[in-house]
Amino acid sequence: MKPKSALFVCLGNICRSPSAEAIMRQKCQEAQLDIRLDSAGTAAFHINESPDDRAIQVGRGLGYDLSTLKARQVSVEDFYEFEMIFAMDKNNLKDLKTLHARAVLYADNRKVATLGLFDPQGKAVADPYYGDIKDFLAMFEHLESIADGYLATWQA
Repeated sequence: MKPKSALFVCLGNICRSPSAEAIMRQKCQEAQLDIRLDSAGTAAFHINESPDDRAIQVGRGLGYDLSTLKARQVSVEDFYEFEMIFAMDKNNLKDLKTLHARAVLYADNRKVATLGLFDPQGKAVADPYYGDIKDFLAMFEHLESIADGYLATWQA
């Protein structure tokens, strides 16, 4: 069964997860797939802030709009709202599993996994925050590849 909703989660929700959301939103629109998408962070560092300027800049250059997105922290309610919750790396996954334990009424059909599951090499999405514009470009290229892998599962 194809999920109707997915949440992308990183640490601060200003680099990786909003980029993943924007990429997947664009690719789903192009494929005419109706799926609710959102992003969040495991930490409360940047609540209500826009994505990192470098993510916005690189995204714009590649045709993705991150300008309307605002950071938020993942919540227990997200486990009820989203069918799939994708962590950008193992640390984010660990944090999500801790939060998941507090979701007492959590439905068993909800999935929590790393987004790297859809990477041909199983690689986590590297955090470009302390890097430069090249690191953001590499992140976008990796996320595009992962998004293509994810959407390919819908064709199967």
